[in-house]
Amino acid sequence: MLAIRLHRRRRTALALATATVLAGLTVPAVTTTTATATTTAATTAGYDDAYYDGAAGKSGEALKDALHTIISDQTELSYSAVWDALKVTDQDPGNSSNVILLYSGISRSKSLNGGDTGDWNREHVWAKSHGDFGTSTGPGTDIHHLRAEDVRVNSIRGNKDFDDGGSGFTDGGGSLTDSDSFEPRDAVKGDVARMIFYMAVRYEGTDGWPDLEVNGQVDNGSNPYMGRLAVLKAWHQEDPPDAFEQRRNDVIHDSYQHNRNPFIDHPEWVESIW
Repeated sequence: MLAIRLHRRRRTALALATATVLAGLTVPAVTTTTATATTTAATTAGYDDAYYDGAAGKSGEALKDALHTIISDQTELSYSAVWDALKVTDQDPGNSSNVILLYSGISRSKSLNGGDTGDWNREHVWAKSHGDFGTSTGPGTDIHHLRAEDVRVNSIRGNKDFDDGGSGFTDGGGSLTDSDSFEPRDAVKGDVARMIFYMAVRYEGTDGWPDLEVNGQVDNGSNPYMGRLAVLKAWHQEDPPDAFEQRRNDVIHDSYQHNRNPFIDHPEWVESIW
């Protein structure tokens, strides 16, 4: 009980710090009434620890199962609705007219979304070919792992697994790639890892979608796996959740899908499960 109280105090302090950092950031809020996400109002309220009541006292596979049940209660977006959602979730804290591109770190106008050179598009961090779920409503439209990214950089990442190493490239922001893997820039390594862990818990093969799992290899192809587990765990430790990532989690919960990424709220659960 003492550990729980201390954790809650730390989470409260972190939330207050986040609120200070983000003071003055205007976020158009939405009320999700259908799969097309109708925009109406706006706020980010954070979360109440009661959201995770079903996971209390659990670890390992039991914790994973409990979190799956909790986060599977969500509103699903259409793929077209993802465009507008990303303009809010990925908004540049310093310029409300722009989004921050995940791998590049570039701030780009929200209006430049599309498929041409110089545009940004919808990057599936868990590559949609890994499980062959495409862009259908479900894992293909889950904005907990969909991010704004430069069209060309998105193509360079392709469907590669994540691992250390490789060479830099234009507009990569410090990201690296080789023939079978991709390493994101340091500032978002943990973000990427936590998105992968979220997907592995949310999609367990029980609702018509593939059973997504993290494994210890690269070159997973069309199998419903994503690697490399040991590297993703290291990135999660090296790059803990920051204000941008926490705000994003709140916006998705409050205004779009109404579910959360538990590994942003409780980073310690990664080690408990994997």
